[in-house]
Amino acid sequence: MDKNTKTITAVLAVVGLMIGLSFASVPLYRKFCQLTGFGGTTMRSTALPDHIVDRDITIHFDANTSRTLNWSFKPEKNQETIKLGQQGLIAFIAQNKDNSPTQGTALYNVTPPKVGKYFHKIQCFCFGEQLLKPHEEMSMPVLFYVDPSMADDPEMDDVTSITLAYTFFPAQSEELDKAQEAFYNAP
Repeated sequence: MDKNTKTITAVLAVVGLMIGLSFASVPLYRKFCQLTGFGGTTMRSTALPDHIVDRDITIHFDANTSRTLNWSFKPEKNQETIKLGQQGLIAFIAQNKDNSPTQGTALYNVTPPKVGKYFHKIQCFCFGEQLLKPHEEMSMPVLFYVDPSMADDPEMDDVTSITLAYTFFPAQSEELDKAQEAFYNAP
């Protein structure tokens, strides 16, 4: 292979790699957020930690629905105070106001965003689509905890409350896709 052919091959390979990375950037960024808690993305866990730290954190609950999803959606209570490492449990109540079955998918985050890596969900309705029959009402529990290691992070000394927020969108909709893209591409 001559010098020009090698150069053209290398340039085409770099261009191909850049095109491939541009298509993979959103899924890769989403995975990064899920692994690190970046941007208020919460962590997933399978069990509670082995100890509780005597530091109170008030968790506020926020529930919203897209204008195009005819559901009512609200938390059973507005807030709960727990210790770091202690199990928290909240149920959100959703009701389909339509005369036909509808599916919704919830996006979630916590604020302030810097606490995302410490907020762990063990069980959550947000991990899949929810189907509600006409006028059906459903209780959707969320089992969570705030990692006790947050007490060792001086960046978290000012955090006394966390807001866990959900917004339901019609499942498999362009609106949901746009909301996910906006969330994962936010600065």
